[in-house]
Amino acid sequence: MLAFAPLHSAASAAATVVTWLADVLAPLTGGAATAAAIVLFTAAVRLLISPLTVAQVRGERRRTALAPEVRELQRRYADDPARLQTELFALYRNAGASPVAGCLPALLQAPFFLVMYRLFATGDGAPQLLGERLAGVPLGWHLGDGLAGPAPLVFGVLLAALLALAWWSSRRMRRAAAATGTVAGTPTEGPGAAVLGRLLPLLPYGTVLVALVVPLAAVLYLVTTTAWTALEQVVLRRPQPAAAIDKR
Repeated sequence: MLAFAPLHSAASAAATVVTWLADVLAPLTGGAATAAAIVLFTAAVRLLISPLTVAQVRGERRRTALAPEVRELQRRYADDPARLQTELFALYRNAGASPVAGCLPALLQAPFFLVMYRLFATGDGAPQLLGERLAGVPLGWHLGDGLAGPAPLVFGVLLAALLALAWWSSRRMRRAAAATGTVAGTPTEGPGAAVLGRLLPLLPYGTVLVALVVPLAAVLYLVTTTAWTALEQVVLRRPQPAAAIDKR
């Protein structure tokens, strides 16, 4: 379809890079060259878009710093939504922040993730990629295709890694919410925010559910990108003094 032509072209270009990486890595990794290329390519793309992640985290920190004042305005103008919106807009404007400052970078990252997922889940642009193997299991193999041979071990290790990463990320989000009263810079008080605060820590487990229905190549991608996200949380979202947040 014409509407998806740019996405197909981008996936084809990504497939070319992955194939080239596999050829380069083949002398070192042997039969696992394509799997290694998927991991390396995913890490390289995440590094490339890391400035967007930094911008996202800065926006979240600004909203976190303003969260006590936001809660006070919500309490004061609970019966006057129009006045509340006006006061919130003035608060963010005076602080040089925006209530959606962390959303735009996340949206800009979405096309990169869509291209990588399309490539590794469907083999778009390089169907032969899913025919390569990791420890004897084709990269196009799904759990639904059966658990014969080495498939249980390969999928088991990757799913265990995803589950551990999801647990760690969820635990970190809950701790951050308890310490700051916010999740990803969003106050966890108020009718809608309270529900959001309970749901967001469950989102990391979504990768485990996705991994149950996608091919092995996509599972490798999910493990790599989730591990990178966890590393970013450690490096970029470490606790900082309030003064440091104000300067960002």
